[in-house]
Amino acid sequence: MSCKVLDRWCERGILALVITILVVTPLAFGGRPQSAVGCRLDFLLLDPFFVAHWLAIAVCALWLCRIWLTPNRPFLWPPISWAVLAFVAYAIGRYWYADIEYVARQELIRILVYAFLFFAIINNLQRQDAAQIVSFTLIFLAMALSFYAIYQFLTGSSRVWHLVSGYSYRGSGTYISPNHLSGFLEMLLPLGLAYTLVGRLKPVGKVLLGYASLVILAGITVTISRGSWASAAFSLILFFSILALRRTYRLPSFILLVVVIGGGVFLLPKSYFIQARFKNMFSQTGVNDDMRFSLWQPAVRIWQDHPWWGVGPDHFDYRFRQYRPDLVQARPDRVHNDFLNTLADWGAVGAALVASAWVLLVFGIRKTWSSVLSAQRDLGGKTHSNKFAFFLGASMGLVAIFVHSMVDYNMHVPANALLAVALMALLSSQIRFATDRFWAKGALLARAVASAALLAGIAYLGWQGWRHASENASLARAALAPNFSSAKIEWLTKAFAAEPMNPETAWAVGEAFRVQSSEGGRNYQELATRAIDWFGRSIKLNPWEALGYLRYGWCLDWLGRTAESAPYFDRADQVDPNGYFTMANIGLHYVELRDYAAAKPWLERSSRLQWQDNPIAANYLNIVNLKLLEAATNDLGASLDFPLP
Repeated sequence: MSCKVLDRWCERGILALVITILVVTPLAFGGRPQSAVGCRLDFLLLDPFFVAHWLAIAVCALWLCRIWLTPNRPFLWPPISWAVLAFVAYAIGRYWYADIEYVARQELIRILVYAFLFFAIINNLQRQDAAQIVSFTLIFLAMALSFYAIYQFLTGSSRVWHLVSGYSYRGSGTYISPNHLSGFLEMLLPLGLAYTLVGRLKPVGKVLLGYASLVILAGITVTISRGSWASAAFSLILFFSILALRRTYRLPSFILLVVVIGGGVFLLPKSYFIQARFKNMFSQTGVNDDMRFSLWQPAVRIWQDHPWWGVGPDHFDYRFRQYRPDLVQARPDRVHNDFLNTLADWGAVGAALVASAWVLLVFGIRKTWSSVLSAQRDLGGKTHSNKFAFFLGASMGLVAIFVHSMVDYNMHVPANALLAVALMALLSSQIRFATDRFWAKGALLARAVASAALLAGIAYLGWQGWRHASENASLARAALAPNFSSAKIEWLTKAFAAEPMNPETAWAVGEAFRVQSSEGGRNYQELATRAIDWFGRSIKLNPWEALGYLRYGWCLDWLGRTAESAPYFDRADQVDPNGYFTMANIGLHYVELRDYAAAKPWLERSSRLQWQDNPIAANYLNIVNLKLLEAATNDLGASLDFPLP
């Protein structure tokens, strides 16, 4: 078999792998890991990004083969590539100085996967039919997800595959959050409409794509995501405005716009839930932000305290506790604003690099615009072009996700981030139609540098993938074992041996020993000592988690070493000063010391922060009040029996 034939098969393999990544991650909860029940000790049983991780390694391997199968092949290096490369270098450097190594490394792995796929798409999917195949596959995938979302909306089902999303009468498709499904759909809606109106396709193909686009629009509607409604509307207004400037597309685009608006006017008033969502956008006190502003303000404060470098990759969820407002007692996960999230995690330097990538993308789009428009007319006088259809649709899809990112964190959802990266790469590669300036000769040095980077990426991602697989296998076994049992401890210990930097695993082992110790028995002291050792490891690996300090202090109190426990409860208060669970456990500490007067304000504060589902504060506050009343009554009785002179 000749090198040319092998090269062609490698190219097809890369295309197939990229499509598989873009299809599998949305189907698997958007690429976000899920647990069986959702509580802290039920470990992750599924990490869909793991599939994308290994497929990206395969993409790099095929690209490496292509580099040497065709020695004279040039590299395409549009301006945005410099921004992507600079951010990857910054991410690697920032990882080395992160407070929580495990969390930072997982974020770095995701960034590396995105970056390698970005460069691989630019340099391997350059045939005109590649963008079309990717687009059509994803458009019809989006249509299928929209049908699923419509079914969920009409039936009130909150099931997503075998899990429960918690969203009734809101379509989420195969995502857990409807907002994230809408982010995926809004990137593909303009693409479907562009191929319908502008593409050079047979009538049957246009009818199918037009139908798929309308279903996607309905899917966005039933997600009842206000941010997506606004971003999709903005991108469609811009989309139709651009087409209105072209006489060829003015009439069909106007007709389709009327159909879209007419369908909305007819259907929206018929749904109580959609009407309620509209009304809920504004309240008597102003804009109803669904607590978004409560997350934005701490994010700004975090950035102000760490302006240049941020708190660390993916660290916001952990550092948030120190800045937590009274209203937010749950884990926020993200800021619900990708721009603020970037500032908080990566600082001004990282945000500037991300912004430069978007600026250079717009530069490339502007530079390519005239050449793509000129492609509409060929020698036969035809005015439709698949090249222009993709160019317009992908650009408007990225506009939609950019706007939506102001009120959500779609770019931190792997499936949506991968789709955005793929669209950016395919768009950036079209700069080759405008100029030859950004082609780099495939000289020996260039091929050597590219090969070294690919080999390093394959080696590192492969090693990390193996560690992750070993850890996940043990965690899955631990999840099946009875809670706090010796079998669970055994599997958790094996998971920690495979990945000794995961603070969650260390905490879980310590918690299992603590619970066993609390049940009493002759060896309760030994079990509590083991728990202290594991909680100490957890604290060392993640110094910003209050639970480690709380449990460490509890064990010291349990062993009668109360003089040593105070610093740990004080540190928990410093790390999470507005957490109801932290306040309740500090109050419980003073109850154990029989200092009821000191326990009362902590328990009362915990009750004010979380007045429902707070059994520690509710139960022990009653005990404390009774003890204080009993002490006061005894003092009064003593005064009556022995009155002062």
